[in-house]
Amino acid sequence: MGSEMCIRDSPSPKIITAEMVEGMKGGSVIVDLAAEGGGNCALTKAGETVLHQRVKIYGPLNVPSTVSGHASELYAKNLLNLVSLMIKDAALNIDLEDQILKDSLITHQGEIVNAQIKEKIAGGAQ
Repeated sequence: MGSEMCIRDSPSPKIITAEMVEGMKGGSVIVDLAAEGGGNCALTKAGETVLHQRVKIYGPLNVPSTVSGHASELYAKNLLNLVSLMIKDAALNIDLEDQILKDSLITHQGEIVNAQIKEKIAGGAQ
């Protein structure tokens, strides 16, 4: 399901009818991210998992609060991997041949080395 949010106490629009659910194969799963506003599925019950004719309908509450830890871990892991590319033998060593570092670098030794930034600056100077 999409993340259609309820707008100020308005119920979430019903996108999946009971008839549509009944036409699904057994074992299908609906994750209704709009459950707090009544759900986008006619059979959603906020905070519950409903089984209707072998179709599981999950209506989680406050989904954004469950992903912040994962987002922070992912960001930290990405930063660690980036910094690890720049450290060789316990010293800073920026390998300009490494495509990731080359594309991430904006300036080096006082010069703009990133082609996109250089182009934007040159285009703005005209």
